[in-house]
Amino acid sequence: MPPNSRPGDAVFANVERVNAELFTLTYGAIVRQLLTDFEEVDEVNKQLDTMGYNIGIRLIDDFLAKANITRCSDFRETAETIAKVGFKMFLGVTGSVANWNADGTECSLILDDNPLVDFVELPETCQGLYYCNILCGVIRGALEMVSMRTEVKFVKDILRGDDAYEMRLKLLEQVPEEYPYKDDD
Repeated sequence: MPPNSRPGDAVFANVERVNAELFTLTYGAIVRQLLTDFEEVDEVNKQLDTMGYNIGIRLIDDFLAKANITRCSDFRETAETIAKVGFKMFLGVTGSVANWNADGTECSLILDDNPLVDFVELPETCQGLYYCNILCGVIRGALEMVSMRTEVKFVKDILRGDDAYEMRLKLLEQVPEEYPYKDDD
């Protein structure tokens, strides 16, 4: 790895990219349609999380195949990998990890920049909307596929007047891996 590069840079350089503006506008259209269909902002937040979860359970295979990383040894390393490699690979930005609890089972993933919100201003009627809630679902779904049951939620959102995009990531359970066949040796 070149001396000034970060872990996700090499992967990001090799990933096929869709025009960022097209992706951003398409995502905006999806959120707008959900607001029309469900009317209640809390329900839209749930729908975005569910959509993200379904994406995450499929996206993890692509991530593992292309990221060329070894298995994370613990939850702390997993969070760092999401922030530095996952966000870079799929969003083109790098996040940071902060605010760990004493047990090492809860932390904050912080994004200073978020390409999903280019061209977005929330109207007064949508102040309870977590516009990027799909990201929480993606992380939750992907981690479940690698045997980590988590809770992920936004606690700060620049669209809501905060100073950053901050998701709180909490490990609920490390699920033991089950193998379909037992070796009787």
